[in-house]
Amino acid sequence: MDITNKSGKPLNVPLPGGKRLFLGPGKTGQVTPKALEHPALAKLIEAGDLETSAGGAKHQDGGPSRPAAHPGPGHAGRVPRRPTGDL
Repeated sequence: MDITNKSGKPLNVPLPGGKRLFLGPGKTGQVTPKALEHPALAKLIEAGDLETSAGGAKHQDGGPSRPAAHPGPGHAGRVPRRPTGDL
């Protein structure tokens, strides 16, 4: 399940097992459906500071939307060495 911070301030969201999720304003994070039953998290949802949405496979504002680029064929990513010594 995705949760989104709808407040204008960063939130330190308490999760079961003593864990915490830090969400900036407008950022989205993922929690398990079981975590939504945690009393402290349910209180934030009821107050309107957090909004839940079904899903969880997509990254909205919380992470990269595509893998990092890597050099293609013929681009080793290194600078060619200059010859040294007498020629």
